[in-house]
Amino acid sequence: MKRLGWLTLAVLVLLLGYVAAGPYLTVNAIREAVRNEDSRALSKQVDFPALRESLRLQLADAIVREAGPDLQSNLLGAIGLRLAGSAAGTGVDMMVTPVGLSALMRGQRLWNLAGGASATQVRPDAEREPPLQDARYRYNSTSRFTATVRDDRGRPIEFVLTRKGLTWKLSDIRLPI
Repeated sequence: MKRLGWLTLAVLVLLLGYVAAGPYLTVNAIREAVRNEDSRALSKQVDFPALRESLRLQLADAIVREAGPDLQSNLLGAIGLRLAGSAAGTGVDMMVTPVGLSALMRGQRLWNLAGGASATQVRPDAEREPPLQDARYRYNSTSRFTATVRDDRGRPIEFVLTRKGLTWKLSDIRLPI
């Protein structure tokens, strides 16, 4: 009976260790997938529907804030805002793919890729920084973890990982907009 108790405790400690290391393992898997340009491996680490929805909402909010109250109260302005929000949502759907996300994490501009340049033509390997380099990691709760990096202007970009069961996935990117 005593042996069963120790075995249960050991399994519990190992399980807790695995869950605690999970976000770091996921970030490492994302790094490797981006470095190897493996979109299939990257797609296993990302919750694309949740990521697309979050980015759509962020862009719609930024468009409305940028427009200001005068444009929002105007009938034609409201129609224009609705069209702009729809176009932004379509753009998010087109860009938030394994290939697009990989390019963003490498610091590439997606419009260069859309113009026909391959993912490796945009910037030479020597100039590329590894994805999520110099990130600041933090647990926000037992099921939410963030990796924060700074963009070229020093603004924070948060990559949010969420846990479902024992697995962690990238589910949100909080942009400085």
